[in-house]
Amino acid sequence: MLKGLNHITVAVADLDRSLHFYLKVLGFSGHVRWDKGAYLSLGELWLCLSVDTPVPAQDYSHLAFTLAAEDFAAFRERLQQNNTPIWKDNHSEGDSVYFLDPDGHKLEAHEGSLASRLQSLHQQPYSGLSWL
Repeated sequence: MLKGLNHITVAVADLDRSLHFYLKVLGFSGHVRWDKGAYLSLGELWLCLSVDTPVPAQDYSHLAFTLAAEDFAAFRERLQQNNTPIWKDNHSEGDSVYFLDPDGHKLEAHEGSLASRLQSLHQQPYSGLSWL
């Protein structure tokens, strides 16, 4: 049976450019790199950057990372200082910033949790919401 998320791999066109973004701008830890990729981590998340032809999602699919509320303003400022494109405005519970990586992959930094989102749905349920 499945136990959880193992790792995420994203295609990148330029490994050096992506390493700079994920390590220096987002604050991931680097572990190894090779000609066609690199392994990074953020908390318990294992991220693989794989040199390939990126085809970012054109829909709402994205990766969301946890951000402490007290770090939100500084993180958003860091994104602005690095000219990181914003792809969506937040309209849901908790502060979020939606941004693109150098290859156009959709990312989000969110200060809430599943518990806080579920709690907010008690006050403002989505259209057609049913509890499982």
